[in-house]
Amino acid sequence: MPEVPGALVDSVHEIGHLLRGPPLPLAGEDSGRLDCLIVGAGAAGLSAAWRLKGAGLASLLVVEVEGVSGGTSQSGKNDVSAFPWGAHYLPSPLTSTGPVPRLLRELGVVTGVDETGAPTYAEEVLIHEPEERLFYKGQWYEGLYLRAGASEDDLAQLRKFERTTKALAAARDGKGRKAFAVPIETGSDDAEWTQLDRLSMAEWLEREGFTSPRLKWLVDYACRDDYGATAQFTSAWAGLWYFCARQTGEEKSDGYLSWPEGNGRLISQLGKSVDAAQLRKNVLIHTVAPVEGGWHAHGVDAKTRAPVRYFAKQVVLATPRHVAGRLVAPWREQRPAFLDAFTSGPWVVANLTLSSRPKTRGFPLAWDNVLYDSKSLGYVMASHQSMRASTVGPAMATWYYPLAEGDAVAERKRLLSTTYEDWRTIILTDLMPAHFGLEQQVQRIEVMRWGHAMVRPVPGFIWGQARQLAQVPLNGSLHFAHSDLGGLALFEEANWHGVRAAEAVLGGLGLNSTTWM
Repeated sequence: MPEVPGALVDSVHEIGHLLRGPPLPLAGEDSGRLDCLIVGAGAAGLSAAWRLKGAGLASLLVVEVEGVSGGTSQSGKNDVSAFPWGAHYLPSPLTSTGPVPRLLRELGVVTGVDETGAPTYAEEVLIHEPEERLFYKGQWYEGLYLRAGASEDDLAQLRKFERTTKALAAARDGKGRKAFAVPIETGSDDAEWTQLDRLSMAEWLEREGFTSPRLKWLVDYACRDDYGATAQFTSAWAGLWYFCARQTGEEKSDGYLSWPEGNGRLISQLGKSVDAAQLRKNVLIHTVAPVEGGWHAHGVDAKTRAPVRYFAKQVVLATPRHVAGRLVAPWREQRPAFLDAFTSGPWVVANLTLSSRPKTRGFPLAWDNVLYDSKSLGYVMASHQSMRASTVGPAMATWYYPLAEGDAVAERKRLLSTTYEDWRTIILTDLMPAHFGLEQQVQRIEVMRWGHAMVRPVPGFIWGQARQLAQVPLNGSLHFAHSDLGGLALFEEANWHGVRAAEAVLGGLGLNSTTWM
């Protein structure tokens, strides 16, 4: 295997795992006294800050354990292009209301509304053609469904599946709510549809008579792509949500919105609302404890281990449940049972710097390039969305690999035991059969290991009690925000729960503000 230079670039788990060790030092005095402290500068935490600053709240601080903001939506940049380290697109919203459309208007990418009232988007942020292709037995084909060699039965089952999902997309309950909506809290909770959460997506396909290997591959790919789990370990409700939520039954989303840095562009826009003095990075909060009038947040400087302490009247804990369970002092004394319902899956994301665009046979290079016979999701061309993109010159490819089997703990241990050399071999072995001479084009590989990348919507989780119980504030002043509270690790869910928590903070501080929800 070629000796391509590169590195593992993740380190946050080394700092985060301090939460498992001996008690960390406590500061004897406050480093700051605030109206609101936000713990975590991922999409949810920054969305909360964005909402609070929108209401004019000045006594605000965001602390982040990493040296960069964004969580799994963070991004990087080199001489070739900006690139994502996680989430790389946002499906274009079907509605003009809610916090995500507001953010997109601030970003200046909404150009108007169509005849149905749905927003329209600037051409430069919609995915450039060609969008998707699939590699199968030595050849690239257009799209993500393998039509080449498909039997009449394969195509008939595909049409039936499309009719079924279209009907479910059009379904409304007695209150006029979509059966499958974005974010999910705006949709229906009627048992007619929520009972689908009791099945796995694989069981639903079998029950409905969908046996086509090509259709089953497409559905399994969708579950791995959005949820980091195979169809066997994904709720049927969540699996169908993937195909139904982005359409009305009559109208579909305009497509995907993306930038070279992926959702890092959205993080950057959210971050503009926070002054430099209101964001402190490299701080590990290890204890959030109730005190008179609010909360003490105890932490350490992630580099020096020097202790810090903040007092806040209101706190937004914008961390995943597995972290929150270790931070919240009352939960350490009596662990809530609902925390055990949350499962997160590990991922690997690698960015490859290429001397030129990959050589291919068949359908030309696309934004999303998927390998049929692979456990990876293939790669997106980060440079595809750049206005500088051309058929010559260097390029950036971002490769995605969910460790998607059922035992997430075992998969996480496997992830963290692997070296850069391990991943270099896996990546090149995965990609070289589809690209003649790729080993000569790869100049550098950088690898990010995400131990807890995405909450998994396992059967019974989305419409079980745990998600709702986990959203309940403590003492009316400790609020929770994260995509895992939505059950789907998506920007829209993180943004929704960040804004929801922020509006609860405003209420707790006695500040009136028109809702953004």
